Amino acid sequence: MKFADRIQRFQANVFADMDQAKRQALDADQSLIDLSLGSSDLPVTAPILETISQSLQDPSTHGYLLFHGTRSFREAVAAWYEQRFGLSIDPETEVLPLIGSQEGTAHLPLAILNPGDIALLQDPGYPSHSGGVYLAGGEIYGMPLLAENQFLPVFSEIPAKVLQKARMMVLSYPHNPTTAIAPLSFFQEAVQFCQGHDLVLVHDFPYVDFVFSDQKMPSILQADLDRRCSIEFFTFSKSYNMGGFRIGFAVGNADLITSLRKIKAIVDFNQYQGILNGAITALNTGDSDLQKTLAIFQQRRDVFVNALGKMGWVVPNPTATMYIWAPLPEPWQQQSVEFCKQLVLQTGVAASPGAGFGPAGEGYVRFALVQDPDTLITAVDRIDSFLHT
Repeated sequence: MKFADRIQRFQANVFADMDQAKRQALDADQSLIDLSLGSSDLPVTAPILETISQSLQDPSTHGYLLFHGTRSFREAVAAWYEQRFGLSIDPETEVLPLIGSQEGTAHLPLAILNPGDIALLQDPGYPSHSGGVYLAGGEIYGMPLLAENQFLPVFSEIPAKVLQKARMMVLSYPHNPTTAIAPLSFFQEAVQFCQGHDLVLVHDFPYVDFVFSDQKMPSILQADLDRRCSIEFFTFSKSYNMGGFRIGFAVGNADLITSLRKIKAIVDFNQYQGILNGAITALNTGDSDLQKTLAIFQQRRDVFVNALGKMGWVVPNPTATMYIWAPLPEPWQQQSVEFCKQLVLQTGVAASPGAGFGPAGEGYVRFALVQDPDTLITAVDRIDSFLHT
């Protein structure tokens, strides 16, 4: 049996290796504390669930859902963008429902790249960003994100020969895994750079609400008011704890939306109507539930960072996302994969190795704050034992 050459790009997967290590830890009777996946452990709120439940009783929601049937959802998205960012969005031409933002980042390169074209990606960055490029037959240039640059790429360092073949740039702030945020001035610089080099600018925006301060995160479209080159993806997985429901959307340049819609029409229909109805309820609900969620994750952040500090591992205190991006201590500073494997095998604490997010992620480990404070303290106790025995 022969397979396509493109599948070879997906043979090595650090996270698959970590899943195997977790399985081995469980087989060895380790009590697993999984801090490796950014999947919220909090429940979906009652109003959203009630809307979905009511939809289930309506047989008219049970069939295929074509684009025209998503208009109420698209209108809710447009209204949310106007309320949140002061942007006037056309729900007919500038909004597209998605099955999570990962569908957007994975499928859009199919509409942008020809084989051999280059995509400019953050390094480290979310793995599906590179996966979509490889599916399209594209090549990747990693823009290093370094602590001394506040984990922002330096556009002037991208070689001219790379830019000659580049067709798109992918950004994501607040950033997974580094937890960095970016100001509007940075996005304005990115838009100007992409327009100057005829690049599509993609912004993956799942953590827009996950900021532990009064600072509001800008949309990329606030820097590209005419929507000449930009598209933005949002998912309900983080803000509304709806990861399993697989619902998100794209907003941006009408031509990009149309192209992504053509790809989507080949790959899938839309999400179930009842889930879209639940998402509308989420967008129309006030911020009280969201503030409760943020308070929970901020408490977890403080508990975890403080506990690590007490055991001698001082890590930066993140201002955003649900993660801790921790520089590895000696002697593990360039062995993030081995550190995570041995940690889960010996203690049952699972984390994500920085190298799994790209070469510039080596030397770091990512912890997801998806456990209650008591469990996080137990995890730190086990980490302390691992590092000091």
